[in-house]
Amino acid sequence: MAETMVEEAAPAPERAQENGREVILSVRGLKKHFPIMSGFILQRRVGEVRAVDGLDFDVFKGETLGLVGESGCGKSTTGRTILQLYRPTEGNVVFEGEDLTQIKGERMRAIRRRMQIIFQDPFASLNPRMTVGNIIAEPLRIHNIMSRREQKDYVGDLMEKVGLNPYFVNRYPHEFSGGQRQRIGIARSLALEPSFIVADEPISALDVSIQAQVVNLLEDLQNQLNLTYLFIAHDLSMVRHICDRVAVMYLGKIVELGNTDDVYDNPQHPYTQSLLSAVPVPDPEVELQRQRIILGGDVPNPATPPIGCNFNTRCPVRFGLCHEEPDPILEEIRPGHFVACHRTN
Repeated sequence: MAETMVEEAAPAPERAQENGREVILSVRGLKKHFPIMSGFILQRRVGEVRAVDGLDFDVFKGETLGLVGESGCGKSTTGRTILQLYRPTEGNVVFEGEDLTQIKGERMRAIRRRMQIIFQDPFASLNPRMTVGNIIAEPLRIHNIMSRREQKDYVGDLMEKVGLNPYFVNRYPHEFSGGQRQRIGIARSLALEPSFIVADEPISALDVSIQAQVVNLLEDLQNQLNLTYLFIAHDLSMVRHICDRVAVMYLGKIVELGNTDDVYDNPQHPYTQSLLSAVPVPDPEVELQRQRIILGGDVPNPATPPIGCNFNTRCPVRFGLCHEEPDPILEEIRPGHFVACHRTN
């Protein structure tokens, strides 16, 4: 396929390295605030929702970084802002050596071929008026890649790659099950041969019996095509299975980041500890001895976050500094393990 592509992106002059690993994506100070408007005719800005409020992290080439947290914490907004589907309020997103926040137009269009997204809802993300073949081939037509005949053969190969029968290329989305529709979405995301994919809760809308199949497919594709994933999810058991590292978000900020085994076996932030205490253990004796950490209260309004640490209104181990000092910064407490908490910093 590479021989037939046009508008090939220029190679990055030099890629960042960290601990001997290539950094494919670097996010620094990323913020996305949505304005709150008042008035029917003469609208004025009266506030803002801080959906993403200052993120710093790297994604290494070939890895799967999990992004977890409660609904509404800013996970999906983070993924879409990285892809520039939402333009950030502040911060930088450097992908393969280029700062995406500083480019637009044709250059942004060319770079988008290298980064794709798998949407959460396979029922809403597919056009019901288009056949499966046209849905998968649409990125090829938009970027003017291949002839019609070549596109037809290529779409058939993609369908086989994701476990779909190419014979069904002229069927419509409503003729497929939820798991099959998600495979169609995965095939579409692979059409332009990306190197980085944001998987925005790709299994949350599927039956439990189908989730493992889709996750195994994503792992197989990663090994075959050398893909890098940002895997957004709230199923902590699945995250441990598929992710190399995990970042825990709360109210628009990352509170803990590290290797998956380190975070799961030795969580340092009180919020991470409470999340993991809710994950069932398949050993009855261990499950009986575990102590659940029940958080009180509700998640604060992202339009009016609390003074001090964002988590201080629900934290079971809060103390005076948590209410007085600004949000703690993400600091490395041991190699590769970062925590944003006044008790550990």
